Amino acid sequence: MNALLSVSDKTGIVDFAKALHALGIRLLSTGGTAQLLAKEGLPVTEVAEVTQFPEMLDGRVKTLHPKVHGGLLARRELPEHMAALKEHGIDTIDLLVVNLYPFESTVAKAGCTLADAIENIDIGGPAMVRSAAKNWKDVGVLTDASQYPAVLEELQANGKLSDKLRFTLSVAAFNRIAQYDGAISDYLSSVTLEEEKLSETYVPQRTLFAGQSNGIFTKVQDLRYGENSHQQAALYRDLHPAPGSLVTGVQLQGKELSYNNIADADAAWECVKGFDVPACVIVKHANPCGVAVALDALSAYTKAFQTDPTSAFGGIIAFNRAVDGAAATQISKQFVEVLMAPDFTAEALEVFKAKANVRLLKIALPAHGGRTDWERGRNAMDAKRIGSGLLLQTADNHELSLMELRVVTKKQPTLEEMEDLLFAWKVAKYVKSNAIVFCKGGMTMGVGAGQMSRLDSARIASIKAQHANLSLVGTVVASDAFFPFRDGLDVVVDAGATCVIQPGGSMRDQEVIDAADERGVAMVFSGVRHFRH
Repeated sequence: MNALLSVSDKTGIVDFAKALHALGIRLLSTGGTAQLLAKEGLPVTEVAEVTQFPEMLDGRVKTLHPKVHGGLLARRELPEHMAALKEHGIDTIDLLVVNLYPFESTVAKAGCTLADAIENIDIGGPAMVRSAAKNWKDVGVLTDASQYPAVLEELQANGKLSDKLRFTLSVAAFNRIAQYDGAISDYLSSVTLEEEKLSETYVPQRTLFAGQSNGIFTKVQDLRYGENSHQQAALYRDLHPAPGSLVTGVQLQGKELSYNNIADADAAWECVKGFDVPACVIVKHANPCGVAVALDALSAYTKAFQTDPTSAFGGIIAFNRAVDGAAATQISKQFVEVLMAPDFTAEALEVFKAKANVRLLKIALPAHGGRTDWERGRNAMDAKRIGSGLLLQTADNHELSLMELRVVTKKQPTLEEMEDLLFAWKVAKYVKSNAIVFCKGGMTMGVGAGQMSRLDSARIASIKAQHANLSLVGTVVASDAFFPFRDGLDVVVDAGATCVIQPGGSMRDQEVIDAADERGVAMVFSGVRHFRH
């Protein structure tokens, strides 16, 4: 048996090669890999000795040869294939170990030149991988060090690889090639060339939206069904998911997650991650029906639940702090579908043992202070499928600061009102448009979501508060987009609001400002809209 090893990432390759040698497998290799193995005292034959053709063009050409690809592609069960190999003095290659030039990590570096990017496009590696993967019935192809143990286990036990493992390795190989080619296409399609600057040191500008989109997602699991029982569904994740994102979570107990569970859980988790202080978010049908901040998980949950106990029934709950026994005891009194937190104490887990169907998800929060959206656990891009197309946009990751706020009325908000305005604005970002959110004391008091009319959202939010026996006197209100007329403002003020935050930008802004002055309430413009469709 012959094995060809040619790897850019040398992790684990020496121990793997030693194990192959111990099994009597002949080692072939190229360049730096061959030098490393020889240094470790392993008998290794350089590919150049096999092909009788030297590596050339600074290593660009070394394995693109019939003695390599013939050995990989020959079908052992076909006499004519084997006769052709014998005629041309070609040995079979039964095991191929290749990982590719580090293109993805190269272009991710700040200041990467176009020349560096191009030089890290592997040619011979993908060609060999494709040959071996196509001929999976006879050749095992490894493209990642994580595959070494399973391959060694079968070789040591049986002296050969099973059809099932070879096919699995083949699929993984073609997936890796697709990922690699997709990354190259994404990069090159986003490069903005300035011909007069083309040189070895040229660092190209890149557009946000490449000429071709090649998103790669890997399957996590099949789901029982989709949004409705007659629809089929599955969950996929990004090839490299952001830290602290929902798909990185671990389910500790409960039934399998459904399509709707996952969609609602993502809405709740993305919202609760936005708070620095202990917070609880309860979501129903993709909208927050209760959000609160407090000193601890129990207090935050109690306040969030008060907003809308009716809608909270069967809801999705997320915390940005560990759930302890006290919080778990209170939550367990209600029907909850999914509960998410960075951690659960032993007491909390014990409480939920009696609620075996409750889905508990443990998700590590991303580290604070990350510079990029990915490091902070946020999508950089949002996508939406339309008929035979895809809408892409930069994600709505804008975080409002005090410096951006502009008071436009005679009355100024108090410090307490300003804190509640920022809280309400953060919540409104995650409420389906048109969104109206009443808040006070770090909790939502009434939420109006998803209406065609902003006026209707305002009315619904006040009705929700009435049904929850919550007084809206002295509340603040966030509107995700501007008030086109004063009538929406009048509704929230009539309900008891004393301060309003909205983006501004309407042709009738002055009319609404005058109405606020007339009603004696404060109004703040954010300058930013948060439509969520």
